Amino acid sequence: MTAQQPTYHQRVTEQKRTAILEAAARLFLDAGYDGTSLAKIAEAAGVSRATLFKQFPTKAALFDAIVTESWTVEDDVDAGPPAGDLRTGLTTIGRRYVALLTRPGMAALFRIVIAELPRFPELGDAQFTRGKMPYFDSVRRYLDAESAAGTARFDDTELAATQFLGMISNYVFWPRMLLVGWEPDDDATSHVVDEAVATMVARYGVHDAAS
Repeated sequence: MTAQQPTYHQRVTEQKRTAILEAAARLFLDAGYDGTSLAKIAEAAGVSRATLFKQFPTKAALFDAIVTESWTVEDDVDAGPPAGDLRTGLTTIGRRYVALLTRPGMAALFRIVIAELPRFPELGDAQFTRGKMPYFDSVRRYLDAESAAGTARFDDTELAATQFLGMISNYVFWPRMLLVGWEPDDDATSHVVDEAVATMVARYGVHDAAS
């Protein structure tokens, strides 16, 4: 059975939703969260206030949607690679993580949260619980699967996932918060991923299980 094609109305609704999210992210960065109203967002997105309010009744709901969409990956990616080869699986995850962190708008989203956090701590909670944690949990589940498969030995997969993602983000992403024009090339980011994978395999891999 083929998937049902979206109707014209559904396509228009989705186009308007995308326009709203893009306009909101841009205005939040330019004017701050507090300095941006839903009315300004509707105008910038080219939609009526009624259309915006129907999809996002509050500014907080709109920001939550921006965070969720920024961290969303395809279903097959979210499921993670199959267990059985720790080096290959971590390499796949590491490269996908680089692609996620370097998405257009990801650094801008973090800047919004950091700038507004003292007055709006709920923005940090949204970024953490709706964005980072679901992705982090997908990596932790992959490590649990490798442990169950006997290809790795972890005392704490939560800590191991933190270590792995941190080794990558500390080079690929966080310097963007302070250094203008920080754009490591593909060779540099691939090297960072490879070194992070090698560190994880040396620390946690069950080497006698390799064929």
